[in-house]
Amino acid sequence: MIDLSVNIGGLQLKNPIILASGTVGYGNEISEFIDLSEIGAIVTKSISLKPRKGNAPGRIIETPSGMLNAIGLANIGLREFISQKIPFLEKVKSTLICNIAASSFEEYKICVEELKDINIIQAFEINVSCPNVKDGGLLFGNDLNAVKTITSILRPVTNKPLILKLSPNTTSIWNFAQVAKDANWNAVSAINTLVGTSFDIYTRKPKIKNITGGLSGAAIKPIALAKILEISRNVEIPIIGIGGIMNWKDAIEFMIAGASAVQIGSANFINPKVSIEILDGIKEFCETQQIENVSNLTASYNLL
Repeated sequence: MIDLSVNIGGLQLKNPIILASGTVGYGNEISEFIDLSEIGAIVTKSISLKPRKGNAPGRIIETPSGMLNAIGLANIGLREFISQKIPFLEKVKSTLICNIAASSFEEYKICVEELKDINIIQAFEINVSCPNVKDGGLLFGNDLNAVKTITSILRPVTNKPLILKLSPNTTSIWNFAQVAKDANWNAVSAINTLVGTSFDIYTRKPKIKNITGGLSGAAIKPIALAKILEISRNVEIPIIGIGGIMNWKDAIEFMIAGASAVQIGSANFINPKVSIEILDGIKEFCETQQIENVSNLTASYNLL
């Protein structure tokens, strides 16, 4: 038997497959396609204190080997999340990680305080790095001092695992991972989307109303792998790998580069059953390679 369980800084998962924030809504949207109890964890769509309408349309377009989105963290807000979404999520036999996005330090704190005592929520992923919102967003994620402030404020608020979602739109991503480690956070997730844009050649206008958006999908995989490797070689902190994972081979590559687990994002839009297929592929790979524990793949790179 292959041991597929992973431990991410104290957060125990049945397997390393996680559904990424923003790509499966709050879980119920994808539940008709897959059995969510088979997934290691679900990360909720970003939650803010008050409801957000997000950016004006158009706010999503396809690009070569990827997609640009400028949704702008549209969500139902904290109160509605608790009353409308938690009852469904309580029935799902999977680990729930709540993603928090905010426009101020105080908003981050209030959201975590309000959610920390809900038993079904087992960890928080703190989004400081969304590239398609005008307030907060990159202003937080690319400012080392701002990230230090957020990590120092939130660690005393809860004993539940805290995961810092890192921006790739910075020169040295490992410095931000070090901030998380220094504040006794449990893990980092990397990477968030990259800043991108696209133009209509006939109108000469941006295809996205927000002008720029977050680039995701297969196109960003090599960048994500390099960022994860950079963190792994410089900071001793568990990493959740994100960015262009489309199949089981991609997932294993991320683990070799240093990830303890992986999040599946844009691939869900193409094939809502892809996470189960990736999990099956990892199982078969471990069996054929005689790997008894999937965690043995993490940071198993050979750079010589």
